[in-house]
Amino acid sequence: MNTQKTLSMAFAVMLALVGIAEAQDSSGGSKTLASTMNVYVFPAEGQDANQQSMDEAACYGWAVENTGSDPFDLAKQAQQQQQQADAAMQQAGQVGKGAGATGAVAGAAGGALIGAIAGDTGKGAAIGAGVGLIGGRARGRQAKAQATSSVEQQAAQQQAATAEQIENFKKAFSVCLEAADYMVKF
Repeated sequence: MNTQKTLSMAFAVMLALVGIAEAQDSSGGSKTLASTMNVYVFPAEGQDANQQSMDEAACYGWAVENTGSDPFDLAKQAQQQQQQADAAMQQAGQVGKGAGATGAVAGAAGGALIGAIAGDTGKGAAIGAGVGLIGGRARGRQAKAQATSSVEQQAAQQQAATAEQIENFKKAFSVCLEAADYMVKF
């Protein structure tokens, strides 16, 4: 998976979870608990808004208890994971820097040794430094790519786990509301 796609996916998941957290924090609107999680609930038996609110709160608690996941906590956790992934990506960007210079020094030493045997130490050192620099840079790029790939994989796994937890929570929340005579879709 490429870096751009992984970061875009992470950003989309984070925005969805931040929307949930912001909806929880805002006290002035008429959003129901279910609507903050993009769960659509219709009172099939004519329940009034107060009854629906109490039923949603009860089902929310039941779903948290039965799944072990709270979507509002997951939103905060996802933000922390994104910050950690960003820091890890910055560190991964530093992997391999200076490998070209290290390769040049090692190549120069090897080239000087070979040049001494062949009769021209300076020329051998120069050739060895050039070869070492190119090889070192290639190894540096490869190390950076491996580190970046590892960070991307870990971030994708965390996002998938968080998405699965949210999905399981919504299923439990919905089952509870359906048992209380609501029609539910998410």
